[in-house]
Amino acid sequence: MKGGDFRARESNVYRLAQVSLNIIDQCVAQGVPFAREYSGYLDNRSFGGAQVSRTFYARGQTGQQLLLGAYQALERQIGAGTVEMFPRTEMLDLIVIDGHARGIVTRDLMTGKIESHLGDAVVLGTGGYGNVYYLSTNAKGSNATPSGGRTSAVRCSAIPASRRFTDVHSGLGRLSIQTHADERVVAQRRPRLGAGEKGRHAAGQPDSGSERDYYLERRYPSFGNLVPRDVASRNAKAVCDEGRGVGGTKLAVYLDLRDAIDRLGKHVIKERYGNLIDMYERIAGEDPYQEPMRIYPAIHYTMAACGWTTT
Repeated sequence: MKGGDFRARESNVYRLAQVSLNIIDQCVAQGVPFAREYSGYLDNRSFGGAQVSRTFYARGQTGQQLLLGAYQALERQIGAGTVEMFPRTEMLDLIVIDGHARGIVTRDLMTGKIESHLGDAVVLGTGGYGNVYYLSTNAKGSNATPSGGRTSAVRCSAIPASRRFTDVHSGLGRLSIQTHADERVVAQRRPRLGAGEKGRHAAGQPDSGSERDYYLERRYPSFGNLVPRDVASRNAKAVCDEGRGVGGTKLAVYLDLRDAIDRLGKHVIKERYGNLIDMYERIAGEDPYQEPMRIYPAIHYTMAACGWTTT
């Protein structure tokens, strides 16, 4: 409840806590390579919103590995003949009979062939609506054409069951939530208001403590950089709105791993977050081992967006 900033439905949180270990066991059975201790037991680490190490993880790519596990389970069912898959196919329209969804109309993107598929029920797993926002961590291609499914449903008098939960992420991609345990989020202590000043480049950030504001540690001393992601996101935006952001646009704060590298060694940080650091370096052209990473809040999950009821 605390991790959700007391916005979550308590009964749902309680139920998720009850079945969470079973979900982890199912993922392990599907082949998700969770991190393990030397003894072979599943490992845990700290995560945003919790002050104890109780989060199961798969290096710095937990979400991706969960997806791959689900994909592999689906492919197994396809191989067994219980599921039929239609790749390179897009949905054109929804078939409604007596006010109930009974099928879809599709087009083969390779041949252009139009087909109809009928069934007792229709589930539209169309992805989120993250592309309506300028900044998004979502893959553009995975949240574009599937919108046609929602558009078809709207034309057939269906309405969204819920569009109320929009999750804002405090980083570029998954960077900040994966590195919560070792990062230090920092901004400039005073606004940069000089004529023509565009903000200080990462490498120009001084070592002097008087110039560095570890604002999460200052505002939330018991949690520090382990605050829930929505708290971290709102605070990052507030700092930038005050003119204390960094980088050329001043719409960013630093995600600094310097102290963690000094404490644990570069090899440990590389083992934990190497794939995320490589991703950032390819995107920004900067070495996070030498310069702090720059992050800014962006839309992440759009939950409960794909439930539909017919009228």
